[in-house]
This record gives sequence, C-alpha cells and structure tokens, in this order.
Amino acid sequence: MGAIKNEIRRFRFEHGEMTQQELAEKIGVTRQTVNAIELGKYSPSLEVAFRIAAAFGRPLEDVFRYLGD
Repeated sequence: MGAIKNEIRRFRFEHGEMTQQELAEKIGVTRQTVNAIELGKYSPSLEVAFRIAAAFGRPLEDVFRYLGD
C-alpha cells in the first residue's frame, strides 16, 4: 500500500510554533494521536484530516499527500 506524507510539523511551526498538545486540543484528539499522525505511524480518519487542515486554514491537499504504491 502507498504511504501518506504530511506537513503537520511544518504547519505547526508556521503557526507560532504550535505544540502537538495545542493542535490536539483544537481538533479533539490526544497529543499521542497527533504525534503518531505526524510521524506517519497512523493515518487519520478523513474527519480528523479535515479538522487538521482547517486548524491551519489550509486545504487538505496542502497538509496531506498520498504517495501511491
């Protein structure tokens, strides 16, 4: 299966060095979940992916990219 790359870390730092905890609180998940998503160990649900993109004011495709097989 293909991998999903994300730019969460970059966008967190572009948004005032937002912590994983601050992002987690904004999107309604735990800090551990944000960490796992950011490290590529866990793929978020579509709803959580949209909430992450909205937290940064960016379209989904700016935050997440499918790399294919």
